[in-house]
Amino acid sequence: MRLRTLTTYIADAYRTNWVLVRLDTDEGIHGWGEATLEYREHTVEAAVRALHHGLAGRDLGDIQGWWQDSYRDAYWRGGPVLTSALSAVEMALWDIKGKALGVPVYELLGGRLRSSVECYANGWFAGAKEPREFADKARAAVEWGYRALKWDPFGSAFRTLPRAVLRDAVAAVEAVAEATDGRADLIVEAHGRFDLPAARQVAKALEPYHLLWLEEPLIPGNLANYATLRESTSTPISLGERLYTRWDFREVFTRGCADVVQPDVSHAGGIWETRTIASLAELWQVAVAPHNPSGPVANAATLQLAACTPNFTYLETMATDVPWRAEIATESWTVSGGTASIPDRPGLGVDIDPRALDRYPYVRHDLRHYTGALTEIRPPHEVALHAKDNG
Repeated sequence: MRLRTLTTYIADAYRTNWVLVRLDTDEGIHGWGEATLEYREHTVEAAVRALHHGLAGRDLGDIQGWWQDSYRDAYWRGGPVLTSALSAVEMALWDIKGKALGVPVYELLGGRLRSSVECYANGWFAGAKEPREFADKARAAVEWGYRALKWDPFGSAFRTLPRAVLRDAVAAVEAVAEATDGRADLIVEAHGRFDLPAARQVAKALEPYHLLWLEEPLIPGNLANYATLRESTSTPISLGERLYTRWDFREVFTRGCADVVQPDVSHAGGIWETRTIASLAELWQVAVAPHNPSGPVANAATLQLAACTPNFTYLETMATDVPWRAEIATESWTVSGGTASIPDRPGLGVDIDPRALDRYPYVRHDLRHYTGALTEIRPPHEVALHAKDNG
């Protein structure tokens, strides 16, 4: 089976743009991949197109051979742009292979360990600013069935931690903890904001709330500081969404930097590479909860990994999304009672309508992480993904 065409698409998703890749074969089978890289969409699209020449004339079933040639044997490699492009194409190749063989991708990775996976909700807080507003939205998320909630309460803080910011963040956490009254575990996100002294203050202040984890409190590349932070607190620490391939993750494990790792299948090198990272984590008794806030194809690929990865603990799920997601994607998963079902359709279990993608062209979106606008992630007519059939 050989490549006929490689086509890229960029579609507005309100807070970002989905970057999707379609490979069509000479046997009439197509596969989808995703390389959504916020604020670098056109750059990663160009990197995807640059991979075309390595696929031309090649047997598309030779996924590992192609990956090694494209990554290991490339002089310039690694980093978010190149590895995201590699991830998207690799994802599409697995989709094709599964469809060609008539099996879901997880069957090609050793078979299914589970048919559903526990979710934690992201995006449930859209529009909230004050502790009372976070509390009200947290109650609603628990009523939807979610038993774990994640959000970033740190406003516009960066590097250092003013006393008022810490006070307000802790107040928001306390309000959510009281509102959920033990019915949901909490995850606090920091988006790599802080230097080590500030991260220590945050971790210490949050110890009474027994978080599932404190996510990416430090700049992701400074692993020595992560190891120091983890030794200084009882709050579990996670990182990994901005690390790429097993080589970036190696020192996370050898240095003891994290209790939970969060590789993103659309950035870390693809499905096989993410599964490899999870296997390394298992050796060190580290849990895996992949970063998964992007579009429908990355979500489908992450679900395939959830099926076959022993130490996969939680699926990150955006509790709501743009209403046009249903126009763009035909998804064969359900979210009900805080649990996601895993599709058993051949391939990734998702399909995309290219004509619908064209109806939602690229829109520039600016980084919100340090402007205090992180909760402004959904349009007023957002659509819930929980408790409904997505296929």
